[in-house]
Amino acid sequence: MGAMTATNARRVLLAAPRGYCAGVDRAVIAVEKALEQYGAPIYVRHEIVHNKYVVQTLEKKGAIFVEATAEVPEGSIVMFSAHGVAPIVHDEAAERKLATIDATCPLVTKVHKEAIRYANEDFDILLIGHEGHEEVIGTTGEAPDHITLVDGPDDVEKVEVRDPSRVVWLSQTTLSVDETMETVDKLKTKFPLLVSPPSDDICYATQNRQIAVKQMGAEADLVIVVGSQNSSNSKRLVEVALGAGARAAHLVDYASEIDEAWLEGGVSTVGVTSGASVPEVLVEEVLEWLTQRGFEDVEIVKAAEESITFSLPKELRRDLRAEATSLVED
Repeated sequence: MGAMTATNARRVLLAAPRGYCAGVDRAVIAVEKALEQYGAPIYVRHEIVHNKYVVQTLEKKGAIFVEATAEVPEGSIVMFSAHGVAPIVHDEAAERKLATIDATCPLVTKVHKEAIRYANEDFDILLIGHEGHEEVIGTTGEAPDHITLVDGPDDVEKVEVRDPSRVVWLSQTTLSVDETMETVDKLKTKFPLLVSPPSDDICYATQNRQIAVKQMGAEADLVIVVGSQNSSNSKRLVEVALGAGARAAHLVDYASEIDEAWLEGGVSTVGVTSGASVPEVLVEEVLEWLTQRGFEDVEIVKAAEESITFSLPKELRRDLRAEATSLVED
């Protein structure tokens, strides 16, 4: 900061990329399209994505969020959230004669397939992730007898396997990249023959948002991460910002949750980013809040270009196509 003049110029560093990833975008659009196509209500098992505002907005349009398949009336439509579900959930849906739309992120599905493959080869699978997170529950459900959860580096010492020569690690898609590599290094020390997944399980969006926050955190006095408390990738952004040198970092759902006191003590540079399930309108409100307090100069911190998109869930594509065809025939 040495070169800055004593005018205490207030500026905002805005991370890019931030906000919606391809899997979230696809899942949210899937709920909206399903409501248009089939009418309300559409039942969604678990929050479609971990964001308060998104969930409330979709509820107003007629989505009903449930925690268990048993809450969905027989014969209704149920959508599975972006985080994925265990096979037993598909079975429960079939028993209740529910039409299902699977909005699981394709990058989560990839981890499920890896779990199935290594379980079939009778490996012990060490799944790095946060206990109780929906994604971890879903992946574990693919091969519960083969999977052991490793919740961070401190968990490594108590991990036991049947055969140290047949061990593989997989991970939740939304973890801290640095902490995960620390966990993997510890696991490799303990199990030198540990196999790595064919490609990284932590997704492109998680990694890119963390890289941007790292660059920003090194220069920012305060970092504001827009995201919900139950959003794993958003919480990791707060940790990464602090690790990169930000004096303070906070997670907020809305601009109204920002505390004026955070700006005290000579804060001149504020970093702003948002988690992968956060709509841009919420970030704009934060920037507006900062503008009103003299932080008008906004600089973009660009870490990567993102152009990835995913097509809608196949069940939905099929019915949208069928409708388009029938319109042509009429």
